[in-house]
Amino acid sequence: MAINYNLAKVYALSDNDPEFVTQIITLFVTEVPQDLKQIDIGIKTKDYKLAYGYAHKIKPSLDLLGMSVAFEEILQVEAWTKREGKRKEIVYTFESIQNQIEKAVKEIKKDYEL
Repeated sequence: MAINYNLAKVYALSDNDPEFVTQIITLFVTEVPQDLKQIDIGIKTKDYKLAYGYAHKIKPSLDLLGMSVAFEEILQVEAWTKREGKRKEIVYTFESIQNQIEKAVKEIKKDYEL
């Protein structure tokens, strides 16, 4: 049973098509960690456009996989980029997102033998 993610929305969207679900989770596992690195670079260098672009890109994936806390936190990252805040304001939020995504990726890889 999934602890760090929930595929209910994915199954509903796909009409319970296991191939579609596999495609979605494979994309999540391969792309989201890479996108997260770009957000990290954007935060560290205060490249707000870079951080915003990748935060905006992964936001639907977090919602689709039922990661509501990470979804709310990515909204905070987007808001931070819009107001061009200080790095220390967002560091802990970003670390929380990173941790949640790492756990979900690890669990998905184990659950689906990816």
